[in-house]
Amino acid sequence: MSESVRRRRWPYIVGLVVAALVIVALLFQWDWLIPLVDSRASAALGRPVTIGHLHVKLGRTTRVVADDVTIGNPADWPGNAPFATAAHLTADVEVMPLLKKRDVVLPLIQFDTPVIDAEQLADKKANWNFGGESSSSGGGGGPTLGRLVINNGSVHVRSAPLNTDMQISVETKAGDQSSKDQIVAHAKGTYAKQPIVADFVGGALLSLRDAGDPYPVDLRLENGPTKASVKGTIEDPLKFSGADVQLTLAGPNMALLLPLTGIAIPETPAYRIAGKLDYVAGLVKFEGLDGKVGSSDLEGALSVNTKTTRPVLTADLRSKRVDLTDLGGFIGANPGDADKGTKKPARSDGRVLPDDPISMPKLNVADVHLQYEANRIEGRHQPLDHMRVRMDIVNGDVSLHPLSFGIGKGEIESNIRLAERHDALAMKADVNFKQVDVSKLLNATGVAQGAGSISGEAVIEGTGKSLAAILGDGNGEIKLYMGSGGNLSALLVDLSGLQFGNALLSALGIPTRERIECLITDVSLKGGHAESRLTMLDTNDSRIGITGGVNLKTEQMNLSLRTKAKHFSVGTLPAPIGIGGTLGNPSIRPDLAEGGARAAAAVGLGVLLTPLAGLLPTIQFGTGDDNACAGLLREIKTPPRPSGHVRQGRH
Repeated sequence: MSESVRRRRWPYIVGLVVAALVIVALLFQWDWLIPLVDSRASAALGRPVTIGHLHVKLGRTTRVVADDVTIGNPADWPGNAPFATAAHLTADVEVMPLLKKRDVVLPLIQFDTPVIDAEQLADKKANWNFGGESSSSGGGGGPTLGRLVINNGSVHVRSAPLNTDMQISVETKAGDQSSKDQIVAHAKGTYAKQPIVADFVGGALLSLRDAGDPYPVDLRLENGPTKASVKGTIEDPLKFSGADVQLTLAGPNMALLLPLTGIAIPETPAYRIAGKLDYVAGLVKFEGLDGKVGSSDLEGALSVNTKTTRPVLTADLRSKRVDLTDLGGFIGANPGDADKGTKKPARSDGRVLPDDPISMPKLNVADVHLQYEANRIEGRHQPLDHMRVRMDIVNGDVSLHPLSFGIGKGEIESNIRLAERHDALAMKADVNFKQVDVSKLLNATGVAQGAGSISGEAVIEGTGKSLAAILGDGNGEIKLYMGSGGNLSALLVDLSGLQFGNALLSALGIPTRERIECLITDVSLKGGHAESRLTMLDTNDSRIGITGGVNLKTEQMNLSLRTKAKHFSVGTLPAPIGIGGTLGNPSIRPDLAEGGARAAAAVGLGVLLTPLAGLLPTIQFGTGDDNACAGLLREIKTPPRPSGHVRQGRH
């Protein structure tokens, strides 16, 4: 073919190509790309995605509009209802960043009439968990979002594990020239079987990755009787980090916070607490905490690590003033305010030891590390001045090391371990009594008075469903002692020897005091039976020994009190006093079978005090007077006088 012929045909070829392009342009429908878009979206989300129509307006900022969008559930999900639908989904895409750096910049995402049906089944499988193809394309760390506009949105949330069913309406409130858009949501329904109402106002999602433009939040909710509010700003809402947010919680009982916090808290009286909330790399921080629980103040900080298998709560809390009744739920009592107290009605079976089941199943919800100090303790009929505790709960096992209560210049310090064993609770407690103020202890009873300090130690170990069961199965011992300088109300001493004259004066409110020379008690606990190995009270007027024991499983008592008056007293009965019956209904009577001169001689110092000879060398008094009981030891070494020389009291 000649060159001239080819030149003549070229215009025709170009014309045909142009005509074909024009025809294609005139006939082209963006809907032709829907199968490709559906396929790519379905692969990305791991569930079926369908689009009714697709519209594209090309430009430097290209607008893509998808009509009748439906996002389905996973293939194995029960039911046919879709996960989400939207009448229209509009997205603006910046073309140049995408072509130059493969950055996805979306100045606008708009949903018109979106409807979401979010559900979690009893096995905790949820249809809001997406699992599709991961994409390695694109630079940066994901898309940069601009305005998020939601028109007439609704979300239905159901969760079987959380006993939750709520409807949420979502809308974008457009701002004017002086204000930005706001996201407004309202929720109503049930959460943890409690009615819930919540209102949320958030800022426009403009440049969520821009830390220089903090995102404002204002959330207020009521879950049953519990009220909560969160107000402030968040620098990075996608990660909830850089928060400057004030959290306030209030309600009638902190135990009701379990569904909201995931942390099991014992029952408390009404409370209100507030503090700064923050979240950094899986660590939720609640700092600057300030509030009241009942009539007690509370301050400090706590944090929850959510990255571990079970949450880990760490708390450092303090109270300037605390009423023990407010802490009743932490020690198994009924919490209440200072006026109501925590006294429970008497048991119908006449028993005294508390048999309320100690249940700890919720302690496996989280591990806890708590330090708490109370500078001043108040409350009716209690001798405590201050307290401190360090508590660790790991895998449901509880360790208090120590639990310390200040009483006057002394303290009672305990190390206690609790662990679940099948359907019961195993407990081991080591208790140290350090110069415990007797006057504080007895004044709290309202029955007797005294002075001095008691020191000693106790070890108790047992297993059961209640404190009564633990003691009824328990093993251990208790040793207490008081040096010279103390005193007790004469009522306590005189009744033990039936010295009726002084006892009558005491009952009339005119008590005399018995000065204590030495007090020692050594009690063993084996299989729930508490037996007095040695109990001795030496006062300026009398020496009293106690033998026998108490069956803590049945609460039956079998005790014998033997008294030797140092001076003649009208009404003194030298026969032993038998104490029987139960702890709730004791019987006290003279054991006349051992009465008379021979019985009086039998309870002379040599017989009564001989066990002290082996015990005294092992005692470290810790009271600054290690020789307080030395007089007893000297008398033990002196042989008792013959029975014929024993001076009898009248009876």
